[in-house]
Amino acid sequence: MDALPFYVLDLHFLGTPRAIAVYLVPHREGALLIESGPGSTVAALERGLAAHGYTLDQITDVLLTHIHLDHAGAAGHLARRGARVHVHPIGAPHMIAPERLLTSARRIYGDQMDALWGEFLPVPEAQVNIPQDGQPLRIGEHTFVPLDTPGHARHHFAYWWPEQGVLFTGDVGGVRLPGVRHMRLPMPPPEFHLEQWRTSLQRLREVDARTIVPTHFGPFDDVAWHLDRLEALLDDIEALLTRVMPTQPDEPTMRDILAQWVAEWNRRDGVDEALHRAYEAANPTWMSAAGVLRYWRKFRAAD
Repeated sequence: MDALPFYVLDLHFLGTPRAIAVYLVPHREGALLIESGPGSTVAALERGLAAHGYTLDQITDVLLTHIHLDHAGAAGHLARRGARVHVHPIGAPHMIAPERLLTSARRIYGDQMDALWGEFLPVPEAQVNIPQDGQPLRIGEHTFVPLDTPGHARHHFAYWWPEQGVLFTGDVGGVRLPGVRHMRLPMPPPEFHLEQWRTSLQRLREVDARTIVPTHFGPFDDVAWHLDRLEALLDDIEALLTRVMPTQPDEPTMRDILAQWVAEWNRRDGVDEALHRAYEAANPTWMSAAGVLRYWRKFRAAD
């Protein structure tokens, strides 16, 4: 891959390398970040910035793909240092007043909430920018175009950087870590939606990117393979759900079914145990069980 116009900052989430990234883009007025990472990795973010000669105070803008805690949890910390936070219209109210978001997350993570995600600070409303789908964001000498791309979450943007041919895909581009060619679908509750994801995939194809950059954990230059594999996974999970949902599995049973599904893809792609553990740190398979059950019962049970 040619020299990149941005830096990859590895947050070493849970001590795992290459699980969660933040992307640093210098510009003439400072630097911007794609994602903030969670509140639990602010110190790692500071170290990553320092390695490239920057401090938190020099971050002028943070472009969030969505507001899940692994992507947006530290945005409030950066806002306190002066950064402007760009976020999807549906997600913006939860960055300003995060109580409902945090209550929902605590139901999922329980006693592990603070250790996993750290402190989530609200973002002052005056420092929140709410772009619309396709509305260019001009930051310094750079232009980024937010693309409304639901499927993983309803409040999801991918960011297209046309002058560089780079597409930052958040989680709608799948989870793909360095190593053997392999990908996972992050399907957590409450907003996994298969048909919307297919529409979003088409939007990702339309921009003709040269480099694709998922938050977990890019970049990659084999864009055609990446998007084709994403489509194959969407097809495969739909076939799996069509087969097993008539048996009305409960959540523990669905967790076992998805674990077997992941294990089969591991076998096909040659994923070893160490790489599997890294994928599970980035995208726990157990979380997808509730997501696919909710999707099926809400949108497909009547089919």
